[in-house]
Amino acid sequence: MLSGFLSAFRTPDLRNKLLFTLGILAIYRLGVSIPTPGVSYENVQQCANISSTNSAFEVLNLFSGGALLQLSIFALGIMPYITASIMVQLLRVLIPRFEALYKEGQEGQAKLTQYTRYITVGFAALQSASYITMARNNVFFPDCTLPIIPNDSWNVIAVMVLTMTAGTVLIMWLGERITERGVGNGMSLLIFTSIAASFPGVASAIWNSSNGLSNAIIVGIVVLVVIAAVVFVEQSQRRIPVQYAKRMVGRRMLGGSSTYIPIKINMAGIIPVIFASSLLMLPQVIIQFTGEDSSDWVIWLRDNVADPASPLNIALYILLIIFFAYFYTAITFNPNDVADNMKKYGGFIPGIRPGEPTADFLSYVLSRITAAGSLYLAAVALIPTVTFVALGLSTSIPFGGASILILVGVGLDTVKRIQSQLEQRHYEGFLK
Repeated sequence: MLSGFLSAFRTPDLRNKLLFTLGILAIYRLGVSIPTPGVSYENVQQCANISSTNSAFEVLNLFSGGALLQLSIFALGIMPYITASIMVQLLRVLIPRFEALYKEGQEGQAKLTQYTRYITVGFAALQSASYITMARNNVFFPDCTLPIIPNDSWNVIAVMVLTMTAGTVLIMWLGERITERGVGNGMSLLIFTSIAASFPGVASAIWNSSNGLSNAIIVGIVVLVVIAAVVFVEQSQRRIPVQYAKRMVGRRMLGGSSTYIPIKINMAGIIPVIFASSLLMLPQVIIQFTGEDSSDWVIWLRDNVADPASPLNIALYILLIIFFAYFYTAITFNPNDVADNMKKYGGFIPGIRPGEPTADFLSYVLSRITAAGSLYLAAVALIPTVTFVALGLSTSIPFGGASILILVGVGLDTVKRIQSQLEQRHYEGFLK
């Protein structure tokens, strides 16, 4: 592997791409440390040291690289863009115009990307206004009375909303530049960088707990096992054979080749875990906004739904992951379209008639593979949380199965892209 890295940096164009990507990531991490105008950075640091953080925002703070609770210019992170991208994909099912644009090829998808950018700006403005309101009401740090925003006049708030929205647009632009001129998917690499930046804090929290050494060893072993399982499953796929019939085009005989349709076990990726985590954060936010209300329903919600270690919370988490795995897979993979394309170009699955029988067979295979994939996602997402509970660690530590899935998935994708470019230049690459 070391020789592969050296070969990558010896190749001028690939070296430039790698250095460009690293430079963009450095700019992103620099922006995380710059506070938004109007925020008292000293008070934020003091509140972070003396007050416990609202666990409802730990995951969002993780994906922003720690910028959210500091209210930096990159406080929103890349989440508004991800939310907008998912919404555009969902709208393809509801709006025929979006589906038609998707099928037009590169030109139509460029228009969808433009719509995604517009929606991102709208989400960023709404979220920045919401987070600023929460910061003014001490929702981020409930036990701290220091004012995070000393001057809350309307012009200061307007500048803060504009700055944080512009920060999200800049992050989106940086991610697109990595995708175009760098190595790998830019948005994924920005999330990868944000999660990796939390490692020192997580390691410190585990080490400072009681039985720090033994806890660190156990957590390390569990993380390594989960990483190995993620790598194994993410590389696994069901290959459905496809045979293309021979046909005459002019004087040439075309077709007659054999290929396959690769169906991954985890077709939905990390999206079901993100959706499930987001929905389960709503009870915690509701409890936070109720203040000192001690009504029975608030107490029940806090003890049974908002607590990550409660059986009901775990059961809801598993059910939501399974539901969103099926839902998102049905959106991203349409068996009818695949069957129609195969029939159009003379392809067929051996033993299955073209057309509707092929679509039914693909749906049959997809539903059963998704069942295994959704259970795998639920297991990977819960193993770290169960480990923290068993060791007596805080369940609010912002590191779990979702983080490991993102880190391993993005890492594998980036390494494969670098390897493919090395193999084009007759090098061995990273993977043997």
